[in-house]
Amino acid sequence: MEIQGTIKLISETKTFGNNGFRKRELVTTTEEQYPQHLLIEFVQDKTDLLDNFKVGQKVKVSINLRGREWTSPQGETKYFNSIQGWRIEPLNSEVSEAAPVPPMEAFEPAEELKEEDYDDLPF
Repeated sequence: MEIQGTIKLISETKTFGNNGFRKRELVTTTEEQYPQHLLIEFVQDKTDLLDNFKVGQKVKVSINLRGREWTSPQGETKYFNSIQGWRIEPLNSEVSEAAPVPPMEAFEPAEELKEEDYDDLPF
C-alpha cells in the first residue's frame, strides 16, 4: 500500500532492549476532504530512510499494515494495529509526466533530400 501526504513530524531514532531494536516515527498528514494524521513506524535499517526528509515535504510512503494480539494477566484479549513504512520518496507536484524537451541547439539539421529519395514510396 502507499500513502501520500505532507510530513508533519519526524522523530529521532530510539533504541530499545539488549538487542538494539531501532524505531523512528513519521507523522504524515493526508490531503483529502478530512485530512488524517497517520503515525508510520520505520524500524531497524529503515530508520535511516528518513534522514533525507524534512517537515513540510510532500512524500509517498510505501507501507505494510501490522496487527497483533495481546492477552492481559487478567485474561482480557486486546488487538493492536500499526503502520510500518519500508520506502519513502519525495513527491514533486511541479514535475510533469512528459519527458523534458531538449534545447534547440541539440537538434541537427536534416539532410538534403534528393529527387530520387521520393521515388521509393510504395504507391
